[in-house]
Amino acid sequence: MIPHPAARSASGSERTDESEVLDEVGRLAGSHLREAAARLLAAPPSDLAELGEGVLASHILWIIHTAHGVGAAGDGETHGATLVLRRRIVDVLMTELLGAWSVELPRSRHMLDTLEALEAARAACRPVLEQSFAAELADRGGLGLVVEVAHDMRSPLTSILFLSEILHRGQSGGLNEVQKRQVGIIYSAALGLVGMASDMIEVARGGKHLSSSQPQPFSINELLASIGDLVTPTAEEKGLELRIAPLSSAHRLGYPTALSRVLLNLTTNALKFTHEGGVELSACAVDGNIVEFAVCDSGPGISADAMETLYQPFRREPRRQTGYAFSGTGLGLAICRRLVTALGAELELETQEGSGTRFSFRLDLPPASTL
Repeated sequence: MIPHPAARSASGSERTDESEVLDEVGRLAGSHLREAAARLLAAPPSDLAELGEGVLASHILWIIHTAHGVGAAGDGETHGATLVLRRRIVDVLMTELLGAWSVELPRSRHMLDTLEALEAARAACRPVLEQSFAAELADRGGLGLVVEVAHDMRSPLTSILFLSEILHRGQSGGLNEVQKRQVGIIYSAALGLVGMASDMIEVARGGKHLSSSQPQPFSINELLASIGDLVTPTAEEKGLELRIAPLSSAHRLGYPTALSRVLLNLTTNALKFTHEGGVELSACAVDGNIVEFAVCDSGPGISADAMETLYQPFRREPRRQTGYAFSGTGLGLAICRRLVTALGAELELETQEGSGTRFSFRLDLPPASTL
């Protein structure tokens, strides 16, 4: 019998002979699981391919031994990240099996026995995982997992935004005032979630992603108008006045994607925490090619306590202590600050409790003759 992987290496990184592993899988688990393991080794998913066939084979062997009670489940590597990896391999093996069985269904008893054995191996990875979620995110695939989840969230949420905007505008038929308000709430919630998903992706990139290496011609006024279109349903739902102050010479060279990201984040944040009055998004020529962008609100202002951790992502202080209802993640403002810095400016803040808040920054944006 092939030795249990625990006897080989605590790190699980020693190469294992694939043919011997497949023979052992066939001996213990039968031909169907052997074929599933062979397919996995031949064409692993991208997140498993980087392990290398030998290391992947050793993990498969550990799973099969554990599933069939050969050696103690607790033997070998028990670090949370390794257990996460092994659970992932179990899931892929199950998918391979189900895919094959959908074409040629085996005897039901054999199918049930195999699934129960794999589930036993999966359960052997669970106790440590539940106690060390941080290890899962710290694993080399953890960051990619977060980004993938954020991307998966953003697509359906964007569809919700699009459809709710159509409903709100009455393009699919008239709505009464109650229905318009309900659609506005749906739109605002979806916009907030899209922003959060985008923030997660931006954090994974380092929060300094300008999308292009060279400045591009764009219209400041069109950019402001597009942001206004996005946030208008939120302002209407809350009964707030939304003011857009355009620029006379609006055709400039710069980084419109990053700029739009910052201004949208600041504007949605201002609308979120303003309950009376309104929010203004403005662009103003200051000196030469310098343009000052500002988002002002008539909200409650920011307390001195909240200022200490204002730009820290994943802040954890209770809201009642800060006196200001920031989200628990704090990703938006942290990313705004990083992007503004990447644009060559500094994000400035003026605030007073009970009297509103003003975020602003100045960019050097040369005129663009054509768009």
